[in-house]
Amino acid sequence: MMKKTPKSIDQYLDAVSADKRAALEKLRKDILAAAPGAEECISYQMPAFRLDGKMLVWFGAAAKHCSFFPGSTAVERHAKDLVRYDTSKGTVRFPADAPLPATLVRKLVKTRIASR
Repeated sequence: MMKKTPKSIDQYLDAVSADKRAALEKLRKDILAAAPGAEECISYQMPAFRLDGKMLVWFGAAAKHCSFFPGSTAVERHAKDLVRYDTSKGTVRFPADAPLPATLVRKLVKTRIASR
């Protein structure tokens, strides 16, 4: 999807479709609300957040969905809240037209912070 490695989250988002950009902008805002001290960065060529010098979470756009990567502990611990989403170890996939609810993002981010 990316031709060259993005240098910032804005650069990454500029290269994705409008519907995915809107969903990921919301996710970005919700992550920052849950982890106010987190810094934006690019890791593994994806938008990510670092907290206290350690990687926190990642997110991105794929051909048919958006993904949030809060880590396996967060996904396992909140499995009941994630039943309507496609998940795998450490990953939550969601359609661009149905962004993750802020309360769910908050739970996942807070669990990730506590488990690092």
